[in-house]
Amino acid sequence: MTMPTYHITIADKIKVYRNENDLSLKDFGKLIGVSAQAVCKWEQNTCYPDIIFLPHHAQILECTIDDFFKKYEVDKNYIDVNT
Repeated sequence: MTMPTYHITIADKIKVYRNENDLSLKDFGKLIGVSAQAVCKWEQNTCYPDIIFLPHHAQILECTIDDFFKKYEVDKNYIDVNT
């Protein structure tokens, strides 16, 4: 029996890359020209950033556009206590 694959969402990736770059919601929002609330909605998977701006987001977050869409397997038993 094959175990199901769990994928990290774009929302999770934005949060991870933002935190890796020591950017608060407010600071990241200022850099890309949106409110902290908009970034928060992205990270909560309520809505997504406009795709046309992903190259700029990737540059600020020091990743590639492809990184937002790659599927990663994660351990379903892993619990991040820092979220």
